[in-house]
Amino acid sequence: MGTSPPTAVRVALDPAFLERLTARFGDRCHHSESMLRQHGASEAHFPVYLPDAVVFAHSTQEVVELVNLCREAGVPIIPFGAGTSIEGNAAPIVGGVSVDLSEMSEILAVNGEDFDCTVQAGVRREQLNEHLRDKGLFFPIDPGANATIGGMASTRASGTNAVRYGTMREAVLNLRVVTADGRQLRTATRARKSAAGYDLTRLFVGSEGTLGIITEVTLRLHPIPEAISSAVCAFDTLGGAVDTVVQAIQYGVPLARVEILDDVQMKAVNAWSKLDYPELTTLFFEFHGSPANVAEQVETVRAIASDNGGGEFAWSNLPEERNRLWKARHEAYYAAVNLRPGAVGWATDVCVPISRLADCIGETKRDLEASAIPATILGHVGDGNFHVVFSIDPDAPEEMQEVERINARLVERALAMDGTCTGEHGIGIGKQDWLVKELGEEAVDLMRALKLALDPSNLLNPGKIFQL
Repeated sequence: MGTSPPTAVRVALDPAFLERLTARFGDRCHHSESMLRQHGASEAHFPVYLPDAVVFAHSTQEVVELVNLCREAGVPIIPFGAGTSIEGNAAPIVGGVSVDLSEMSEILAVNGEDFDCTVQAGVRREQLNEHLRDKGLFFPIDPGANATIGGMASTRASGTNAVRYGTMREAVLNLRVVTADGRQLRTATRARKSAAGYDLTRLFVGSEGTLGIITEVTLRLHPIPEAISSAVCAFDTLGGAVDTVVQAIQYGVPLARVEILDDVQMKAVNAWSKLDYPELTTLFFEFHGSPANVAEQVETVRAIASDNGGGEFAWSNLPEERNRLWKARHEAYYAAVNLRPGAVGWATDVCVPISRLADCIGETKRDLEASAIPATILGHVGDGNFHVVFSIDPDAPEEMQEVERINARLVERALAMDGTCTGEHGIGIGKQDWLVKELGEEAVDLMRALKLALDPSNLLNPGKIFQL
């Protein structure tokens, strides 16, 4: 079972439609080669798929007008945020119009007493946290990249804080969505719970732009912790590091972040971020709470780590130290890809129950060590999610085949452990076969029925998640 992108038939657009598009959106409608490539390229190994046009929307009403123009002409429309997705989620594989929501970047409301806010889809997560800092609040979902909130909702993103604060599934209270027939709707209210009808919010979160275009998002917020402490600990063995995480969770330690980077990833991080950590399997920790609570968490985890072959804890308590540490972690993908000059990245992820995490990572590491292709393991092991990043020669098809084989073993292994083929990257165009393997034809057929009910002409981000 491979992960090659699906074949797709591209239809040339009617010049009259492009004229109408330009007449409505003016200089925010782009046709230049550079702009098309920017919206057709991927962070990973997929081919470039050029849209026919790129439109920058500034409001929900403009998205409605664009959808209506595209529907009348039978033209696909592909939502685009920051372009940081890994599985080709925003690739315009049959052309059409890429609607760029990045200029819809207004923070509409912050309700401090209710711990929530409403933002336009193009707001970046770093922008939001900068705005919230003086209010004593923060938005914890942190996938690493400075992604847009709309893109994070559409791919059900998570990241380094998920072990304590959850994922976008838990963070989103309400959405404003434009549907394929040009309606705009609100999926919920700001209430923290509701039993009113179908859970439309969860339907659209993770739908990768195939059911509707998210234009506004209402989010749960959290108070900035009184005390924050970060630490780095190297381990003699990969198994010792994983066992430390599992045991800490089983002891009930409320870890805010815990990230694993294997020895190869640490070598890449040191070179990329100009650091000098031991090039051993390493855990990055962060603890949140009151000073006394954080101290208790630290001592418990330190003792567990020591019993599992962990070395001394290297502390990062000042904000600038913590920022440097987590910046290095967030840039780990680029560090891994650049283990080879001129390479391209192939990133994959799985998630398994934490009781099977040590087995899954250990067997995966053995596969990587048997291959000549540079590859790293890193991930959010506190919730059983980890990634493998391959650094491949784009001119060596045999490397692509070998990576597909290793990736297939990884996903099969995760599914056999009652895990999932993707913890946070989504399906996009890269894992469609694995979605069927994971859930079965009946479940995927139900997804197809939902897609056709909401988008009967298959104009919203066609070719993603499954083939119709």
